[in-house]
Amino acid sequence: MTLTVWAQDTAPSDQQKAKTLEGVQVVGSRAKDRTAAETPAPVDVIGREQLESAGVVEVGQALQMLEPSFNFSRTFVSDGTDTIRPATLRGLGPDQVLVLVNGKRRHQQALVNVQQTIGRGSAGTDINAIPISAIERIEVLRDGAAAQYGSDAISGVINIVLKKQVGDTNVSLTGGKTYKGDGFTRQGGINTGLRLGHDGYLDLTAEYRHRDPTNRAGPDMLRVNPPRVTQRLGDSDTKDAYFWLNGGLPIARGELYWFGGISQRKGDSFGFFRSAGDNRTIPALYPNGFLPNISTNVKDASLAVGYRGPLGDKWDYDISLIHGRSQFGFNEHQSANVSWWYEPRDPANPAAGIYGSSPTSANTGTLRLNETTFNVDVRGPIDWGVGHDALNFATGVEWRRDNYQILPGDPVSYAYGRTNNRNIPIVGQTGDIAQPGIQGFPGFSPTEAVNMGRHNYALYVDAESQMTQRLLLGAAVRYEHYSDFGGTTTGKLSARFDASDEFAVRGTLATGFRAPGVQQLFYSQRSTNLDPSGKLTDTLTARQDSAVTRAFGIQPLKQETSQSGTAGIVYKPGNDFTLTVDVFRIDIRNRIIFSSNIVPESVGTDGNPCAANNANCPIRAILAPFGVGQVLFFTNAINTKTQGVDVVAEKGFRFADSSTLDLTALLNYNKTKVTKRKSQSAILPPDKLFDDTQVTLIEQGQPRVHDVLQGIYRTGPWDFTLRGNYFGPVTGQGFTPGIKQTWSGKWLADVAVGYRFSNNVKLTVGADNVFDTYPDKWDPKTGAPFPQLGFTYGWETLPFGVNGGYYYARLDFKF
Repeated sequence: MTLTVWAQDTAPSDQQKAKTLEGVQVVGSRAKDRTAAETPAPVDVIGREQLESAGVVEVGQALQMLEPSFNFSRTFVSDGTDTIRPATLRGLGPDQVLVLVNGKRRHQQALVNVQQTIGRGSAGTDINAIPISAIERIEVLRDGAAAQYGSDAISGVINIVLKKQVGDTNVSLTGGKTYKGDGFTRQGGINTGLRLGHDGYLDLTAEYRHRDPTNRAGPDMLRVNPPRVTQRLGDSDTKDAYFWLNGGLPIARGELYWFGGISQRKGDSFGFFRSAGDNRTIPALYPNGFLPNISTNVKDASLAVGYRGPLGDKWDYDISLIHGRSQFGFNEHQSANVSWWYEPRDPANPAAGIYGSSPTSANTGTLRLNETTFNVDVRGPIDWGVGHDALNFATGVEWRRDNYQILPGDPVSYAYGRTNNRNIPIVGQTGDIAQPGIQGFPGFSPTEAVNMGRHNYALYVDAESQMTQRLLLGAAVRYEHYSDFGGTTTGKLSARFDASDEFAVRGTLATGFRAPGVQQLFYSQRSTNLDPSGKLTDTLTARQDSAVTRAFGIQPLKQETSQSGTAGIVYKPGNDFTLTVDVFRIDIRNRIIFSSNIVPESVGTDGNPCAANNANCPIRAILAPFGVGQVLFFTNAINTKTQGVDVVAEKGFRFADSSTLDLTALLNYNKTKVTKRKSQSAILPPDKLFDDTQVTLIEQGQPRVHDVLQGIYRTGPWDFTLRGNYFGPVTGQGFTPGIKQTWSGKWLADVAVGYRFSNNVKLTVGADNVFDTYPDKWDPKTGAPFPQLGFTYGWETLPFGVNGGYYYARLDFKF
């Protein structure tokens, strides 16, 4: 698929179009001048104007509207995941897709998705940390590519190519809001290019975006009287600022290049409402209950510096050093630490009274990830005297260092009373033991604090050759060695046969792997989450290879391994028509997941209540010293199989009056199946370690069907866009254990009208989800009590959110 929209008022000639595409070298092949139409694996190229005309200002949202294999789940009441949403490819996890910028590995996010959302237990790449104003195009390789690019490339690769224009300054201003009047979004971006010397360039981008919150919560009919809205369900309030650069300067026979940027995003979201009678509420502070407010501060920075040049007449080399940093800070407001308030002044003399005070806000801790990557790559042709073409050969080495930190929050954010001594009985307003830490998102304590890392090195060989005029063959082998779990070797074979100038078949076979992220290796947390019965419970996220996991018999994490294949056809009969069909399958072993919530037994193995004899209640005995109601952890617990098909059809029409019509149909179907559940624990059987609730999230939490139909008509200074996105059904049972909630598939329609006043000024007005489509409402009976608490629509798996229709205007001009 090549989604290319042209900057000219009218469509280019066929000669111009061919010349432009030939200049685009895409991800998936290291051969020089290989285009998307010539690769043995499916590659989608989404152009700059497609991104800018999507009607949204976030890269993740634009990709979801234009790339059917991509999913960008919209979630809420999910702590930091409200700010950094999980981005996935082909129905797999956020950390199973590799993101590149200008062909170089992009660092991952510090945040771990710990709530019941898509990507639960993973830490992917924060794709929205890159401003849309800085992007020239996005290439999506829908194929396993670990042998070519390394860990994480199990489901595919997304390569974001930055602009490097000179001489123009482009400004974009966008404003829009939802049909209900909230969610007002304003965005401004400026991109300018400067010439350095004779052939050098420096492209600079600055962008700012502010999105007001949305709320689609219904009245709470259970916790307050009279009923009123108590929850905030929708998009969080966010403020984003970016500064990015991309530059190159010819030096000697080669080029010194650099790119990267900084971004800062501040988010404002909310947790679960605490009612007036809840033991987590302090009547003197919040007589009517309260809604904890979680504010986040996300800082991201990266810089790549490299030098590339020729080796002789036909070979070239590329040496680069990339450093990236992701930092996620948490703060809590409109809250309190109940144990601080009710802590007795003198534990030996309860009559002395309580402290009766607690801060209502606190710094709850910071997550920080640093990645440094060094690469040396060499490529060139080898004339081996066989076939139609030389052997395009590439080889290289990579060294990477990953480091992860958890910085603790203020003592009030995590402590049980001022001394954090659990031997002191502190009871809340109901007489039950008061929970430690501030409400909403309890802070990270010094116990969870960590500053650890690992390193790895890799060597790869990648070869590709046009064996005959019509047969292309390729192979790649990669060896990686990690300091924590050892080495692994992956390989890939690819082929393409052009039966004629109009018809080709293509396919790949690959093995892959994904190393456990340092986030998964070193993350731990104590928080308040829902238990399987729907009650708020103090929850321990135990670090892998910790005392808790060892007590359960859970082994340290090891890498995921995969086997994948694609097979497809390319049909180009001429007349501006292209059809591609690709089927795929991905089998993953030892997939790293977040376990189910493990809760203590109520009855022991001897049939007696657990309170009477903890020796017969092993789970309760393990958790008792930690004072928590449930535990969860990372483990290699499942094997999965994902299979599907992608269909891409494009047709262009050129009319006598120079007007054009471009039609595109993009169809994606994928299905993931958990083929095996396994447990290393003698205490936890497989179906308890990873229960049916989590199987449903993996198998049915993302749409199995996502289709995009688009038409763009241009005449004179006008252009008209009509686009439909179909998101298939999704299912979840994370909040109604044993009862599946299914939200049916929906079509969303987008319209936009653009008018170009001159070559330098264009105005676009439009509406996304023009018919104001919402997800199905939660069943009031099977979904109880959540619909009665105000959760009108779904929660954990919705691909397009609950905002409804959105209208906007965009002004683009350059000088």
